[in-house]
Amino acid sequence: MTGTATHRLPTITTDPAAVRAIAADLDTAGFTVDRLDALWGTEAAASLHRGSRVAALRALAARDTSPLATLATLFVLGLPVTRAHAEAAFPTAGVAAVVAAGLLRGTEADADPRGTGVDDSGLPLEPADALVHPTVDLRPYAFVDDLGAGSWWIVSDLGELALGTALGEEHVLGIGGATTTLSGLQLPVPVRRVLDLGTGCGIQAMHARRFADEVVATDISHRALDIARFNVALNGLDGIELRHGSLFEPVAGERFDRIVSNPPFVITPRREGVPSYEYRDGGMVGDALVETVLRGLADHLEPGGTAQLLGNWEYRWGSDGLDRVRSWFADTDLDVWVVEREREDPPAYAETWIRDGGTKPGTARFDALVDAWLDDFRDRRVTGVGFGYVVVRRPVGADGRPGGTTRLRRFERVPETLGSNPAGLGATVARVLDASAWLAAHDDAALAAAHLRVAGDVTEERYYWPGNDDPTVMTLVQGGGFGRRVDADTALAAFVGACDGELSVQAIIAAIAQITGADEDALVADLLPRARDLVLDGLLLPA
Repeated sequence: MTGTATHRLPTITTDPAAVRAIAADLDTAGFTVDRLDALWGTEAAASLHRGSRVAALRALAARDTSPLATLATLFVLGLPVTRAHAEAAFPTAGVAAVVAAGLLRGTEADADPRGTGVDDSGLPLEPADALVHPTVDLRPYAFVDDLGAGSWWIVSDLGELALGTALGEEHVLGIGGATTTLSGLQLPVPVRRVLDLGTGCGIQAMHARRFADEVVATDISHRALDIARFNVALNGLDGIELRHGSLFEPVAGERFDRIVSNPPFVITPRREGVPSYEYRDGGMVGDALVETVLRGLADHLEPGGTAQLLGNWEYRWGSDGLDRVRSWFADTDLDVWVVEREREDPPAYAETWIRDGGTKPGTARFDALVDAWLDDFRDRRVTGVGFGYVVVRRPVGADGRPGGTTRLRRFERVPETLGSNPAGLGATVARVLDASAWLAAHDDAALAAAHLRVAGDVTEERYYWPGNDDPTVMTLVQGGGFGRRVDADTALAAFVGACDGELSVQAIIAAIAQITGADEDALVADLLPRARDLVLDGLLLPA
């Protein structure tokens, strides 16, 4: 663990009776997102999100030591409390059981169970004001999906704020931006069997279980699986099987209706002195881990099965990043949709992930790690790194077996500002896949005979030069999904405006040609491809 601080990680154990008692105490204390926000206020909550706990501590200083305040101090702020207060927060489970589960510990001076005055857990029997320390992060998590609102408690490892040092290489990550992004990308469509590849704390498996009969969750980290097992039990879930192993090894020969993965995609130099964090680094050079995962999907998807993943890919001298991803699917018949949301230059990428590991800018250690990253990028001719979403579907032929013509190959850059709310993107992905299948079944003649209607979230913006009656710019605006904006000329605006499901596409184009005096065949050649794009993006829907 060269260059990182050492932090003793507790063993997380899942005793069913103890976990039920802990859950009962969390529930009784009102340990929820809303109650925490009310406890210290929205300003302090926002400050915590930025990595500072000063405002929250100031808010708690004026309050009594309620069980909720004790739990918040321990598991959200990462600070010790007295044993008496901890016992009051866990009246059902008891502090000894919480220690045995691996969530708390006593002071180092009281940690020798062979001495006098300590119990079997290593905590002091007396005095009651002896300190109890958190060993994990445990916090409430609220979400909304197509089944409605939900909430869980999620255990993960203590972060940099609580530790005061850089993270250990075995760190198990909790809820972050990537968590909500991937959970939002999951299709809200019931299926029989889901694979969560690289489950970490188990959060994606838990989300997947809401739409699946059973979930298999894998990870190379025994510690991650212990924490995931605890989280599943703490929230009373079943139907989630946890397996140890690397990538697809634990599910060799098996197929799934859906695969979700937030793989350890961070591109880390394979150099001495650079820490390798299990939660984000797959141990391969460059973007080889993401390539390996994407290439393995075909062997593990059922016909009609889908995969939703996050990933990084490299830009190299003379090589476009999205073209690299495209090449990974060149020899498959999979439907593929890749959305690049951002691209970082080498210094920005290195600085982002070095800070993520808890190393502070301005230190000699930080500068040395940036040097190592930039040396690696230079040696491998990397000019940038893209980040985004990958959606894959294994096609089904007309006879029910895999095969047929690939219906979707889409590699695009969508600004991060569009579709910035990830919660509804799963429904958007499902609609795009459905639209792709519909378009594949409709050649130009069938599309011309089809009836289309404008989606309910589509509006039109018009801009005029002062004094002009005709608009200078017309833009179709999608309210949901990726919030796409499509510039429209007079013909396209007229076409979309007439798509109310009553007339066929051909009839609408013929009417526009008659009104404008345009050549009908030329108008068909112009509008049919654009109509296909609008259907694929969800601005137009089959009536």
